[in-house]
Amino acid sequence: MTQTTRDFSELYGYRFEDLKPEMSASLSKTVSEADILLFAGVSGDTNPVHLDAEFAASTMFGGRIAHGMLSAALISAVFGTRLPGPGCIYLSQTLKFKAPVKIGDTVVARVTVKELKTEKRRAVFSTVCTVRDTVVLDGEAEIMIPARS
Repeated sequence: MTQTTRDFSELYGYRFEDLKPEMSASLSKTVSEADILLFAGVSGDTNPVHLDAEFAASTMFGGRIAHGMLSAALISAVFGTRLPGPGCIYLSQTLKFKAPVKIGDTVVARVTVKELKTEKRRAVFSTVCTVRDTVVLDGEAEIMIPARS
């Protein structure tokens, strides 16, 4: 029997040593009815402002809105898939919800390296989600990133 060793380096994104201040990455997603229904199912957040058009019409939003944490999840997706990418560990996140996201809106989630903490292989990122030119969410995250072996 021949033993093979899998090269896990192909599964990792950026290593800590590769990061520089101001590096940035983003992804975008157009929010659909299905996204809201599935997020409600997974999260258990069945607030009628997300699910009931009649109820939502009577609120300050004038209609249904997506869960704020659905936009926040896009930030997590950027970290896990783009920058720093696979292998990073999400340690903390602050969030400020600034504006609603409605069905059909395209949310752009962007993360930008703000500070590098060399002694602990951690990076602080500014995080923002926008719809067109409107900031719908912003905050800051701290991520632990693997170093080169």
